[in-house]
Amino acid sequence: MSETEEQFLLRTRVNAALQEFAQQETDRLLAIDADLMPVAEQLAVAVASGKRLRAAFCYWGWRAAGQPDSDALVRAATAMELVHAAAVIHDDLIDESPMRHGMPSSHVALRAAFTGRARPHAGGRALALLTGDLLMSWAAQLFLNCGLPAAYLSRARELWAVMTRELIAGECLEVLRTGSRPDTSRSLQVIRYKTAKYTVEHPLRIGGAMAGAPDKLLKAFTSYGLPLGEAFQLRDDLLGLFGDPERTGKSNLDDVRGNRPTVLFAETWSAATPAERRELRGLLGRRGLDGEGLLRVQAITRRTGALDRVEEMIAQRVQAATAVLASADVPAEAAEALSRMVASAASRRY
Repeated sequence: MSETEEQFLLRTRVNAALQEFAQQETDRLLAIDADLMPVAEQLAVAVASGKRLRAAFCYWGWRAAGQPDSDALVRAATAMELVHAAAVIHDDLIDESPMRHGMPSSHVALRAAFTGRARPHAGGRALALLTGDLLMSWAAQLFLNCGLPAAYLSRARELWAVMTRELIAGECLEVLRTGSRPDTSRSLQVIRYKTAKYTVEHPLRIGGAMAGAPDKLLKAFTSYGLPLGEAFQLRDDLLGLFGDPERTGKSNLDDVRGNRPTVLFAETWSAATPAERRELRGLLGRRGLDGEGLLRVQAITRRTGALDRVEEMIAQRVQAATAVLASADVPAEAAEALSRMVASAASRRY
């Protein structure tokens, strides 16, 4: 789906706020010691690109509550992208993903800082962990110093704590359930906390809370945001196995090799024959899995109907989010923007 001029302009403002803040903070980091340059470079990579959906949801949560456009609010919304950047680095580290957006993941790129020394892999992982931690710290710093009155920010203090708690809980649940018996309900819980809430629901509610939104509107944000956030991650799971790596920037082998607790794999397992399950046991989680093995997993997924069932789950969640939006009492401009974002989140191809 092509980007509207309005979406483009908001994304441009978020990118500008990110670049300004990141440049200021990396300069301060390098003033400590020039040896920190590899970390500074990865910080720059982490904020260089993205769809900026989380910032957009925060922005439109504010506007949906009746507040006007505000540069200070854009900076606050931009902090959502730093939370995401931190989560991406930590996620790639946990999953041992070698690529992100067609480039080496941070923990891989940072190995170069240890060329000619012992254990470059361990060094790269350690620096990536710390880089992600710093990005999360940056997020709170940018949010608190965005320029909005302290009274506005205080309305979102508890929501910020909930967002970070639930994001970490989701990551922990994914780690704990990786390699366990596939189960759709347990996988849905993982994506709800690991991705859905901090991608849509929490940014919306934080923007709305700062704007003084009434409880009824905040509840509508949850009713809209949770199914849409789940649709976003379900689409991500499909793209992870069937997407074009040239567009997604990641290998289709990552989820299979990691045997991740995705809904797609759970649905595949539930409908697989005993023979297919034996085959899946030998394929899922195999670190050296090749293209032939990937094709076999894809074939079993299609044969069991799991691909179609996940597409139906996405459609159901899109319908639920759209229905909530249709009945929500929000300004027309915000309603139109949030309606467009349903398609941006759930129908993407990368």
